[in-house]
Amino acid sequence: MVDHFSLLAPIYERLIPPPDPADLSALLDLTPDCELLDAAGGTGRVSATFATAIRRTVVCDTSASMLQEAQRKGLETVQSEVESLPFADATFDRVLLVDAFHHLRDQRQALGELMRVLRPAGRLVIEEPDIRRPLVKLAAFLEKACLMRSNFVGPEEMAAQVANLHAHASIALRDLLRVWLVVTKTVDPVQAGDGTP
Repeated sequence: MVDHFSLLAPIYERLIPPPDPADLSALLDLTPDCELLDAAGGTGRVSATFATAIRRTVVCDTSASMLQEAQRKGLETVQSEVESLPFADATFDRVLLVDAFHHLRDQRQALGELMRVLRPAGRLVIEEPDIRRPLVKLAAFLEKACLMRSNFVGPEEMAAQVANLHAHASIALRDLLRVWLVVTKTVDPVQAGDGTP
């Protein structure tokens, strides 16, 4: 199988520029003490914007070539699939998944892992092309034609997939091509220490 992302790594950021950092920063609700996981973050094109403003930024991706580009930016990197993250439970305050949900091998398992490594009351922000838009449908067709592993789902279906993961999801923003989903991990009353079962 062709490793499309290894081939694209040197020119990826020229082909796909990062989204508006102000929008993402507001959705993530970043604070200086935050620890952020950029899941399937590739070259770190998105999280590099925030790296100097928060305590820790980790870029996780399966492509060694993409991670080399992230390392050139001085970012901490880990080579791993999102479906089996090598981090302890509740490691990160924030998790970011940009333009990658449709590439995940097992979307439900990946969401479970993202929520596992997120701290209680932590926030996951997913930015994804909106498959209901004609241009995105064309892009999805072209990715299939190029034999890329792509499975686009609508934002409501993404939100439904987190319903059983002790989390609340809401569609925060939409534009002509993209949608942003904000997922907040609920606080377990037992872990919170109030004694209620």
